[in-house]
Amino acid sequence: MNKLLLIITVFSFSLTAKAQIDSTLLKRVPVDTAAQKGMNMDAIYNRPFLQIGKLPVSVGGYVEADYQYIGEDGVTEGHTFRIPRMTLFVASSIHRRIKFLSEIEFEEGGDKVSIEFAALDFAFHPLLNLRGGIVMNPIGAFNQNHDGPKWEFVDRPIAMTEMLPATWSNVGFGFYGKHYADEWAFGYEAYLTNGFDNSIINNSENRTFLPATKQSSERFEESSNGEPLITGKVAVGNNKIGEIGLSYMGGIYNTYEEDGLVLDEKRRLDVFAIDFNSTLPLINTYIVGEWAWVKVDVPETFTQQYGDKQKGGFIDFVQPVLRGKLFGFNKATLNIAFRLEYVDWNVGIFKETGDKIGDNLWAVVPAISFRPVAQTVIRLNYRYMRQKDILGNPPASIGGIQFGVSSYF
Repeated sequence: MNKLLLIITVFSFSLTAKAQIDSTLLKRVPVDTAAQKGMNMDAIYNRPFLQIGKLPVSVGGYVEADYQYIGEDGVTEGHTFRIPRMTLFVASSIHRRIKFLSEIEFEEGGDKVSIEFAALDFAFHPLLNLRGGIVMNPIGAFNQNHDGPKWEFVDRPIAMTEMLPATWSNVGFGFYGKHYADEWAFGYEAYLTNGFDNSIINNSENRTFLPATKQSSERFEESSNGEPLITGKVAVGNNKIGEIGLSYMGGIYNTYEEDGLVLDEKRRLDVFAIDFNSTLPLINTYIVGEWAWVKVDVPETFTQQYGDKQKGGFIDFVQPVLRGKLFGFNKATLNIAFRLEYVDWNVGIFKETGDKIGDNLWAVVPAISFRPVAQTVIRLNYRYMRQKDILGNPPASIGGIQFGVSSYF
């Protein structure tokens, strides 16, 4: 609570200070580490910021609010209103080759405050830049490019939040770089950070569940086992075709030794992901998707409900149907969209019977979105899901309406 009060006080003071400055000195500008931008690796800087005159500090953020009425097999909890998150950005150009960015997120009405990103970037060469601090592990694309106003859907993709730990960040260091050749772009990132812990197989979900590690703030203070988590990604983009990325994240996750006493053998976790995005010419259909595979060394003493293999992903189709002056906004866009998603938390068969293990989910989400300006979205979704338990019993049917708004500020 004291941290929350301190952040609110500092932010309120900055707003008061801005109010006393001539409005002609305020301008909204994008901040980036390179002259050219557009790849997923640029997402953390490629946001609207408010810059005060010639001061080196810029601020920004985004907010999300939504309503939903969801039922499962005819049973519903009724009408629900949420403000799932509000995020603040603070960026600073310390030197033309030294930049800082922080991303602070308030969740669940302020009950949970987390630092998702707080890193210094040192630019030595377009292909060689050093980053240190709390970094966003570049596994897939959504983990870095997750801001609510960029998406036409109220919920984040299930596989990227309930299989992979969305907005997964750790303390560490690494290098990144980009190279441009005509319409082509190449980028890479490589980091060593703190990693996962035993909670991925010892949690309240009673399944192998990577997001459980996010509940532990100790990963920002020390490694759970002294072993670094390795995360790397390469991506290739073309201005006319789109972008494709391949990424890997892996390392030892368990506490295998304590004070010289061996507790267990070293157990690995490995994640592979592929992501892509493209815009079809002529009709301007935007397509974006991601798929990931997870492999975890689960102890033989654990039951088969703890899967050693997982897979899942999503694909979105967004089609603009109207552009121009709408409802008093000069550059508005009306979109129709569609999302397909799937996640299997336990890929395999039961050893005793040979039957396929369940514990999977698929969903379809048609949507309508209205963007009065590019940085703000009003979205209406209908979510329909079918979820099987671990035994593969007839799936539960889940469906309902979601309405939400999200905007940078």
